[in-house]
Amino acid sequence: MFLRKKFRLRLPSRTLVVGERTLVMGVLNVTPDSFSDGRQFLDAGAAVRHALALERAGADILDIGGESTRPGSRGISAREELARVLPVLARLRGRLSIPISIDTQKAEVAAAAIAAGAEIINDVSGLRSDPHLGKVAHRYGVPMVLMHMRGTPRTMQHGPFARDVVRDVTRGLRQALARARSAGLAKKQVILDPGIGFGKSFAQNFELLARLPELASLGCPLLVGPSRKTFIGAALAPPGHPPLRPADRVWGTSATVVVAILGGAHIVRVHDVAQMAQVARVADAVLSAH
Repeated sequence: MFLRKKFRLRLPSRTLVVGERTLVMGVLNVTPDSFSDGRQFLDAGAAVRHALALERAGADILDIGGESTRPGSRGISAREELARVLPVLARLRGRLSIPISIDTQKAEVAAAAIAAGAEIINDVSGLRSDPHLGKVAHRYGVPMVLMHMRGTPRTMQHGPFARDVVRDVTRGLRQALARARSAGLAKKQVILDPGIGFGKSFAQNFELLARLPELASLGCPLLVGPSRKTFIGAALAPPGHPPLRPADRVWGTSATVVVAILGGAHIVRVHDVAQMAQVARVADAVLSAH
């Protein structure tokens, strides 16, 4: 069990304290092809209703993404991504009390989303896709989530995988931090994500969860996003059967969320907010007792 450090992140509208309790980041995919909920919230009205429901269910942060990063996915243009997320951000303005994160790899999208109300940038590429993205975070004074990923969403599960996954993730996140510093972004404004499911084997995802405390040495808050991912479905399936469907991975997800929290995660990124908010509350109680 790992006792996590507390951090204070400056957002345009508030200061976000992380580490006192686990923060729950609710996922809102405004996409036709995300692995778990593609097309469900592509309509702006449906997306807004779901965003408000996630807040009521206990989300502390809302993460909106307009481009799928599932294994094998292809990128889309900034124009198409903006056409998906801006109508949702416009309708949510003034209606949410929790901060919004924009899940994007593009500086153009991030800048427009921040102007529309987003206060955090979540970059799955760790500043490898767009060198200007870190400068956007610096210019607008918003925190960034930097995630580790081997390759790109299109290629990341083709392998070969790293021989030592923790060493590979640690090295990759250090490089991401260096890119952030070069863009003028202060380390105290960075959140790190080991990238569960992004360029790792099933076994390596479990290893990362088991060894999560080793990443605390990087000196930043940790975000972990295991929600509904295939490695959970594979572990739950009977031998010789395909992985369980994403919708059937909620209990398995809850186990990974508990392990992540007890291993030092400050934020968990999840689809099933109501359930995982309860899971996080109990895991936090265990941490407090320890």
